[in-house]
Amino acid sequence: MQQTSPGSIQPAPAVPAYLQPFYEVLGKIGEGTYGVVFLARVRGEKEPRMLAIKTFKPGKEGEGVSPTAVREIMLLKALCHEHVVRLDSVRLCRTDPSLSLAFDYAEHDLYELVRHHREKARSRNMEPYAVKSLLWQLLKGLAYLHRHAVMHRDLKPSNVLVMGDGPEHGRVKIADFGLARTWRAPLRPLSDNGVVVTIWYRAPELLLGAQHYTAAVDVWAAGCIFAELLTLRPLFPGNEVKAPSNAFQADQLDKIFTVLGHPSNSLWAGFESLHYWRDNTDNIRTRRSHHPPAPTLDSFITQQMYPGARVASSAMQLLARMLDYDPTTRVTAEEALNDAFFLEEPLPGPDAFVSNGRAVAEYPSRLKYKAASTPVPIHPPEGGLDPSAPSAQQLQQNPAAAMQLPTQSTRPLGKEKQASGRSALPSRSQVAPPRVGRSSGHAPQHVGSAQERPSSGPKGTAPGRGQQLSHPGLLQGKKSGGRGDQANSRKRKENTSFGFL
Repeated sequence: MQQTSPGSIQPAPAVPAYLQPFYEVLGKIGEGTYGVVFLARVRGEKEPRMLAIKTFKPGKEGEGVSPTAVREIMLLKALCHEHVVRLDSVRLCRTDPSLSLAFDYAEHDLYELVRHHREKARSRNMEPYAVKSLLWQLLKGLAYLHRHAVMHRDLKPSNVLVMGDGPEHGRVKIADFGLARTWRAPLRPLSDNGVVVTIWYRAPELLLGAQHYTAAVDVWAAGCIFAELLTLRPLFPGNEVKAPSNAFQADQLDKIFTVLGHPSNSLWAGFESLHYWRDNTDNIRTRRSHHPPAPTLDSFITQQMYPGARVASSAMQLLARMLDYDPTTRVTAEEALNDAFFLEEPLPGPDAFVSNGRAVAEYPSRLKYKAASTPVPIHPPEGGLDPSAPSAQQLQQNPAAAMQLPTQSTRPLGKEKQASGRSALPSRSQVAPPRVGRSSGHAPQHVGSAQERPSSGPKGTAPGRGQQLSHPGLLQGKKSGGRGDQANSRKRKENTSFGFL
């Protein structure tokens, strides 16, 4: 997986020609196994607007669109919150076939902010106001997702974006919903979905093989991110052993037990029944002598921090609640927002970089390193562009005319209570098609450097971007035997692109 250096935009590789009528592509932000992320300017608009275009690699003929991409689209079309990344539009090219998702462009991500302080900033420590505001906004976004029964399942610093210049300056956006799913009354164990969450941010119940888990796995990951903002170092940087369909990682558990102490029934009721602990996989139960009998989190964080850094006792108390071994007693995102830490000075704010009109943090911008008019090569699809494809202006004036594929009618979940009194999220069958594969090493959603970090799971074991599987209603019409359905399927195949799902 190629990485971008901080404060730079790479020259764009070949850009799919079906994007050219809609966007002026300026360069490449990141690249992963799923495809490439481009920085682009929308064509035909008076006010210049930047988007990040996440372009999936074309699938083989007859394989259709990635179910992971379909799930990500369906969730983001239903979700609407100030701390969740906004899906602007979807483009589909039939001839490749390939799919592109356009998101609001964010200038920063938490990984880049941490690395900037660690390597380049004069002050090795992040401002307490910035740390508190970033965590507060992240928890607000998580609380919204969890209220609507959505687990992210891949929280890490590179997937937590921060907006740059503009009306949302300094605002956190949770991104990359490729592993996200709803969890209301699952018909099968969630462990059947495969390995989830990047190893350094994976909760202990996942590492020990829990068949069912809750949104507490997101809170654990957020706690690891909180510790990383304080120390500028990963809290549990375990070494990953690649193993298909196996969430167990002995070194990762060893790193956790060394800081939080060896687990016991008093700390975590019922943990001994978990699969990998019960079977003593890799002698995990016999390493008790190497682990402290009680948590050493406070002293460990203090030792990891740079000279001159201070951390409030209330911050350590909240961190300990977020890293509770027992997922049933681990603090929820909603509860964490009401913690005493956020009631103390400095109070958190909606702009993590500006407090009371004073800039408390400044970070380099990528845009200034790349000329806006940089030309990019065009990669035409087989047979050239379809002259019947709608233009960007036509899509903006009449998006329904460009939408030829059947999709669920969804309403944003911006309000807590819908008119019908029921959640507007799509049903499980639409959001999470069964038996999906995910490849490892994916890049962040669209900003910052896609860091050299462990993957969310071994290749081909969890829902993801690597594999392309057919999905009813997209590219391939859902066959029901009726002439009408077959005619609609043929009609859909005649369209080259569409603007919105």
